[in-house]
Amino acid sequence: MSQTDLLDQEPVFQLKGSMLAITVMELAHNDLQRLDRQLAAKVAQAPAFFSNTPLVLALDKLSPSEGRLDLAALMSVCRRHGLRTLAIRSNTFEHVAAADSMDLPVLPPSGARERPLDPTAGAALVKKPEKPAEPVAKPTRVITTPIRGGQQIYAQGGDLVVIAAVSPGAELLADGNIHVYGPLRGRALAGVKGDPKARIFCQQLAAEMVSVAGHYKVAEDLRREPLWGQPVQVGLAGDVLNITRL
Repeated sequence: MSQTDLLDQEPVFQLKGSMLAITVMELAHNDLQRLDRQLAAKVAQAPAFFSNTPLVLALDKLSPSEGRLDLAALMSVCRRHGLRTLAIRSNTFEHVAAADSMDLPVLPPSGARERPLDPTAGAALVKKPEKPAEPVAKPTRVITTPIRGGQQIYAQGGDLVVIAAVSPGAELLADGNIHVYGPLRGRALAGVKGDPKARIFCQQLAAEMVSVAGHYKVAEDLRREPLWGQPVQVGLAGDVLNITRL
């Protein structure tokens, strides 16, 4: 057998499963101007959350009475705010045809229950009457119960401490540091308002994604780390996300 034949038999790819968390935007109205304004407001509150966020556009709840949807323009609005469209979800012929013309994958309508996701969720973000300015630093937020998939916890203005396990599909956000005294299997985003000194500490690295000040690594990259499954700290050195042993 020749060397060429041997090379032809050597695999050049491998198919793998992944547990990446994908954000779904369920469109209720075909109003791109209003969508643009409302996305801008969300980005202003949590800019790092919207940095190159993978997105599925769910169009299956759009009423035909809303009129013809300009899918290219919709994707352009999302991209302008940091949302990268990976696929659409619909069974409407018009939507499917538009997606096919752009070589965009089409997913069938989902029967699964989906919880609303708000990167600015939390009582600390509810608008209240004007009052004297508070100090920038806020008390550390401490969570003592396990964080289930679909839950989102945000520590505004300070650190987040979780004394329990974090399940796949859960999401932790903090303006400061994140400490997890248990397995970290969901997503953890520290320094979401751009603090490059923020860090993530966990007793067992098994995350779907870690991010510090908008710099992130996803599960596929993290599994290649020699410290996968170990106690680690995650921080920035310049623009590089470093993972070191605790």
